[in-house]
Amino acid sequence: IVESVGEGVTELVPGDHVLPVFTGECKDCAHCKSEESNLCDLLRINVDRGVMIGDGQSRFTINGKPIFHFVGTSTFSEYTVIHVGCLAKINPEAPLDKVCVLSCGISTGLGATLNVAKPKKGSTVAIFGLGAVGLAAMEGARMAGASRIIGVDLNPAKYEQAKKFGCTDFVNPKD
Repeated sequence: IVESVGEGVTELVPGDHVLPVFTGECKDCAHCKSEESNLCDLLRINVDRGVMIGDGQSRFTINGKPIFHFVGTSTFSEYTVIHVGCLAKINPEAPLDKVCVLSCGISTGLGATLNVAKPKKGSTVAIFGLGAVGLAAMEGARMAGASRIIGVDLNPAKYEQAKKFGCTDFVNPKD
């Protein structure tokens, strides 16, 4: 929940419900304007940056020493400071303890399938790894109308769960 906004931020107001995303969008660069990619030139994942883009400073300290931001979001803290381009405004009625998984796993997998891979109806799709991202990619393949969806994972116990997301076949690379 947005507590406050910085100078020049007009898209959000205190009280807005948001989800942090570590692959942000400036909305101006060629990648943000492309239908094929959202790897923003300004806000793409940069694990070395650790500071705010505007002034190159950290917003966190302990005992007077800076603590660097983690992947531009620092979501392992109770409060954080995030570039507005790394926040997605959501419906305030959405339960935060449920929709929190949409920030990464679901949006990454579903988005990669529907917006980048774009499987054709009736196609065969293979999904490698059946964690949150893989299952979301699988759901995207199902939504797109793939007729055969092959789940690939080292853990055979994941097959039952994957069936709920459209998995028609399962392959364990160890076999």
